[in-house]
Amino acid sequence: MSDRIRPPKVVFILLTAPVIIFYVFAALVPVVLAFYYSFFEWSGGPNRTFSGLANYQALIQDMEFWQAFGNNLYITGFSIVGQIGIAFILAMMLNTRIAKFKGVHRTLCYFPVTLAAVVVGFIWMIIYDYRSGLLNALLDTVGLSQFQQAWLSNREIALTLVAIPIVWQFIGLYMVIFLSAFTAIDSSIFEMAEIDGANGIQRMVYIALPLMKKVIFVAVMLCIAGNMRTFDHIFVMTGGGPGTTTTVMAQYAFSVSFLRHNLGYGNTVSIGILVVSISVMLLARLIFRFFSREKEDN
Repeated sequence: MSDRIRPPKVVFILLTAPVIIFYVFAALVPVVLAFYYSFFEWSGGPNRTFSGLANYQALIQDMEFWQAFGNNLYITGFSIVGQIGIAFILAMMLNTRIAKFKGVHRTLCYFPVTLAAVVVGFIWMIIYDYRSGLLNALLDTVGLSQFQQAWLSNREIALTLVAIPIVWQFIGLYMVIFLSAFTAIDSSIFEMAEIDGANGIQRMVYIALPLMKKVIFVAVMLCIAGNMRTFDHIFVMTGGGPGTTTTVMAQYAFSVSFLRHNLGYGNTVSIGILVVSISVMLLARLIFRFFSREKEDN
């Protein structure tokens, strides 16, 4: 029966070829070209000067790039805790019998995901605005006007403030992922635990987390991949300021390439982003495997 419905190899190749060709030209070719141009001193136009590994040597010593990398790591860690942590708690709550209007809650939580990152950035920039922002207006309403300030100009908290909209926008995405994973778990397991006297936190820690660790791992990988290339939110809200306090790697590559007109070094920065992002993901994978094996041994 399976031989009858299996398409011939020629048909299979013809059906998959457009997708493969599109992927090669949209993803692989730009990476190869960026790697090629990273070995040149190039400010645009037809004239390029081969510089060997000079750009990579400069990148290793470029403290502005490593500061941007540190900002990406901070936003990534903040998002893992905020996006995945809050999404897991919401999914756990919506998976209980006492939750009402589950469809409404899912829709409201997922709605920010459908917004463009630029739109989210503008919304939160308005919220943080010193003169007419919602945050300062709320502080004035509750009698805490002494805490009003130009929020995005505060170097000490600016990075956290730009990370909050990123967390807010994608909580719904991970909540849907976790809700889908909950459907694969027999509900009787939670019911029996509830009968035995386990409260919500105990059911979450001792039942949900172990059974969903693979899904959580996938969510963490998606979170890392997304936040290591974040750009739009921060570009709209602060432009990387004040100073370079909120500058991230993608924005630094944009600045070097199109504002400083150093396309050769800009391509080097792009390759550097790819390398450090993959390294962070591999490190997270090793950490996850280590803790998983340790729990199994115990």
